[in-house]
Amino acid sequence: MSTQIKSRQAGRGKPGGRPGSVNRGKPGSAGRARVAILAGVGYLVAFIFIAPYLEMALTALKPDRELTASPTTFLPKHWDFTNFVDVWKAAPIWQNMQVSLIVAGVATLIALLVALPAAYYTARNRFRGRGAFLLLVLVTQMFAPTALVIGIYREMVALNLTDTLLALILVNAAFNLPFCVWILHGYFSSIPKELEEAAYLDGAGKVTALTRVTLPLSLPGLVTAVIYTFIGAWNEYVVALTITSSPNRQPLTVAIPGFVTSYQAHWQYLFATSLIAIVPVVILFVCIERYLVGGLTAGGVK
Repeated sequence: MSTQIKSRQAGRGKPGGRPGSVNRGKPGSAGRARVAILAGVGYLVAFIFIAPYLEMALTALKPDRELTASPTTFLPKHWDFTNFVDVWKAAPIWQNMQVSLIVAGVATLIALLVALPAAYYTARNRFRGRGAFLLLVLVTQMFAPTALVIGIYREMVALNLTDTLLALILVNAAFNLPFCVWILHGYFSSIPKELEEAAYLDGAGKVTALTRVTLPLSLPGLVTAVIYTFIGAWNEYVVALTITSSPNRQPLTVAIPGFVTSYQAHWQYLFATSLIAIVPVVILFVCIERYLVGGLTAGGVK
């Protein structure tokens, strides 16, 4: 009897001793090959996205004689960091960057201030025309700025706002407002009303419940709206080129093509300025990226 019990226990300890047992060993060769292929594809896609920026950086660090030399080289023979200094000193790039920062920052602030109450009210209240309003917000995102540039220019001429920062701010805020309303409406709708009702029972008012409960939970949506609006205003080119004429009132996107003329192209300065234009957007994303995850649970705990 004891011999049978020992044999059963020994059989249970073996990997194949019991039917239905799971083998948790190392993955086979097929699994390792699949992981290697997926990793290779991922690295290839990442390289395709990074390659243009790498080429920009290497070209910006080449002296002028290497750009016209034959045959050309991928890596600079002489690393010339003075191209960035020359761009900053020779051209009013710092003024153009200041214009871009003011336009993008103020346009983002205006779009959020207008979109927050509109999105919150449509998410928390049922009223006649609510569906039509949301549909109109969605439809307005389908209009490209290029198709409206003539009408925008005529309006700015009538309002005497051509060649002003106010015109750029208003246009960029208006173009990005529908997206802010739509995405914030989605986040507000996904937050249960019971959380606000619990705050009301604790003595909080509507403003307190909104700022202490709803907004922290909708922080991922706010961050997304900020990033989208800022990048959209920062990269806007067609309208800015149409309604501005003074070099010191043009954003950076309009000033960058000035390095390429009909007679000469300063590629090293063009790419150096393009890299400078990327820096503020990267800094913004690095500073607020952590809130994308942190806002998912914030505000749910008293």
